[in-house]
Amino acid sequence: MDTLDPDLLRTFLAFVDSGSLAQAASHVGRSPSAVTAQMQRLEEIIGEPLLVTQGRGRGLTPAGEDLVAHARRILAVHREAWLALKGARAAGHVAIGTTQDFADSGLPELLRAFAASHPRVRIELRVGRSAELAQALQGGSLDLAIVMRHTAAQDEVGILREPMMWLCSQQGLAAQDGLPLALLDPYCGFREAAIAALDAAGRRYRIAAGSASLAGLRTAVNAGIALTLRTARFAHSGIIEAPRDFDLPAVPLAEFAVRLREQADAPARDLAALLRSNLALSTTSA
Repeated sequence: MDTLDPDLLRTFLAFVDSGSLAQAASHVGRSPSAVTAQMQRLEEIIGEPLLVTQGRGRGLTPAGEDLVAHARRILAVHREAWLALKGARAAGHVAIGTTQDFADSGLPELLRAFAASHPRVRIELRVGRSAELAQALQGGSLDLAIVMRHTAAQDEVGILREPMMWLCSQQGLAAQDGLPLALLDPYCGFREAAIAALDAAGRRYRIAAGSASLAGLRTAVNAGIALTLRTARFAHSGIIEAPRDFDLPAVPLAEFAVRLREQADAPARDLAALLRSNLALSTTSA
């Protein structure tokens, strides 16, 4: 009897959560052709088609819809077993840094699982912006960090790619004069991407709200003062993807890196491996 390979299930769920094979390929770090081959192999194991053509894209067949819940349970058990075996005798502490995006979505569930399976390991968490977290990692005050990726770094052990999207209040904008934007203070990769996309499209805009933190950004967007550019992790608590009639330009994927200090101890390496395998959009509640 063929078994359900966890790698195949991770790719399948990447498709389910991202909505396309191309984005799934980006999420799992494989080529589109490799992802297609994985889906074909999974269909061979199941014995039924899992994907069906829907317009210009793909959707799930009834068998595919049935597999989703099973796949999530299988991967959860797989993760729990791996953590239990790794954490039984581990001790020490792990200092982890993360941007607010992941602190709000995805990371809490994984930290809870890690803490439960590594009861003798003390976790220290720091939430901040990518530049300061990268500096802290290089200075040795952090063991690992989840930061926005601008260029390749020698200490990165995992890369996460997620679509950027234009976001606004579910109640819409209070005023649309000159396309009001809410952006983090420089330097911010999302800020640079938003301005570059609008300039390339010839769209008029104005920076209606600036903030040093995502909390300030969220307040401005929720109030309808402005829209912003983030990922789906920011789309909750009254914030939604901007309607198509806003006619906003296309934007690239956002890249995040899981970076690990070279001299990090075994518990930090275990946590980095957990994040690398599980901190994808499938963990977001948005």
